[in-house]
Amino acid sequence: MLKHRFFTAAAALALCCAFAAQASAASKEITVRGRLRPTVEAGGWVIVAGEQKYLLLNADRFKNESWFREDAEVEAMGETKSAVTIYMEGTPFEARTLRPVGRRAEGSAAPAGDGAITGGGAAAELTRITVSGEATVQAQPDTAVVSIAVVTQNASASEAQGENASRTEAVVRAVKAAAGAGAEVKTGGYSLQPQYSYKPNESPQINGYQVRNSVIVTMSDLTKVGAVIDAASRAGANTVDYLNFTLRRDRPARSQALAEATRDARAKAQTLAEALGGRVLRIVEVQEGALYRPPVPLARGTVGRMAEMQASADTPVEVGSLDIRAQVQLVAEVETRP
Repeated sequence: MLKHRFFTAAAALALCCAFAAQASAASKEITVRGRLRPTVEAGGWVIVAGEQKYLLLNADRFKNESWFREDAEVEAMGETKSAVTIYMEGTPFEARTLRPVGRRAEGSAAPAGDGAITGGGAAAELTRITVSGEATVQAQPDTAVVSIAVVTQNASASEAQGENASRTEAVVRAVKAAAGAGAEVKTGGYSLQPQYSYKPNESPQINGYQVRNSVIVTMSDLTKVGAVIDAASRAGANTVDYLNFTLRRDRPARSQALAEATRDARAKAQTLAEALGGRVLRIVEVQEGALYRPPVPLARGTVGRMAEMQASADTPVEVGSLDIRAQVQLVAEVETRP
């Protein structure tokens, strides 16, 4: 009986010594450097430092930081604790400070695994910069859009409408014949408006009516643009509203402009990083700006100009080129040394 009590007391003493040793180890402050990883237990985080894992007991304190994310390299100062969680992933660790650090400089010794415990020393700092890049690519248009109108006036609204209808019908037939089978011809607008005369101290009086009917022609054969305008004027059209050259199949030019704008933005980010004494670690965010494809316009025509077209043999049309402009904005993470 006495022997049994002796062994029981010895076991209790050994257990107390073990708890004391554990408590002593838990109170020791260490510096841990590694990468953040989520735990199996929902909402938990660990710092993976080489072969060792440290379970962050107070991760909620740092979760709102912009740099707090999976695979972020961090440095923490704190104490290991005697705590029990459901899954016990790593040594329980309460961080007093936790901050992001950059990658090690090229040529320095790298630790085993994703991180290591360090005893201090200057660490890299992370910052973010926002830059924009622009590029312009020239391309040849593949489509022409011309708006031609017939304008008639008469003291009678019905007479103005009837004259306009017959002339517009003739213009549509002539335009279709000149543009070819691949062209698209459609009505662009129609209006009937009274015309007023104004005298001092008198109410405006209607003295006639104006009818306007516009026809829009879209064609891919740019060599026929002049012939279409000439045919329309000879058939009775008396106004050219506009002539635009556009690029329907714009994917190659657009892709080239975006690629060049992106390279321009990256070059600016690298220049800023070098000016700060650091380097670009990664691109955090990229946004495409508005793609601008200005049409090549021809000056608005007038009745007098159409009369000149009727008198000339052919209407000369120079196509020119289009400027495809692209803009890109990106956010880069930069490593700097204090």
